[in-house]
Amino acid sequence: MVDLVAKKLFLTKGKGIHEDRLTSFEYALRDAGIAGTNLVLISSIFPPNAKLISRKEGLKKIAPGQILFTIYSKNQTSEPHRMCAASVGIARPKDSNRYGYLSEYKSFGQNEIQAGDYAEDIAAQMLASSLGIPFDADKNWDEKRQQWQISGEIYRTQNITQATRGNKDGKWTTVFAAAVLLL
Repeated sequence: MVDLVAKKLFLTKGKGIHEDRLTSFEYALRDAGIAGTNLVLISSIFPPNAKLISRKEGLKKIAPGQILFTIYSKNQTSEPHRMCAASVGIARPKDSNRYGYLSEYKSFGQNEIQAGDYAEDIAAQMLASSLGIPFDADKNWDEKRQQWQISGEIYRTQNITQATRGNKDGKWTTVFAAAVLLL
């Protein structure tokens, strides 16, 4: 049996600008350091006992042409000055033997902090519901975060987010954020 449970993962992000939409995405992948690989988009589980490593360390562990399992978000605009964001949120349980969650989120009109906070919120909501922690969708973000901290079951939330304004000349602008899982 092949073990496909990731032991490590890293976060990366990038942005790209070009007249062509697909090429702007390629440039965002280059900026993120993973353009020479084959990305496979997977659902959003942070594997039990997986270690989050630095981008620098993670990029050293990949090879050109490699298949990379990723949870990623991308957003694109050709509208001049339009703010766009792509974010991946992470919520890890206190017990590292349990799995956590990753979320993908994209938006227009939000900066990196706003989009990143929301991506963390989504991941924490999924983790909270899997752990049986009560969740009140009507509470603001800070109230929800306080509730999760009080429960003692959620160890940490964080995000990787890329946001930028659309190119002033109307060229395609792509933002990209990813969690890359390493087997």
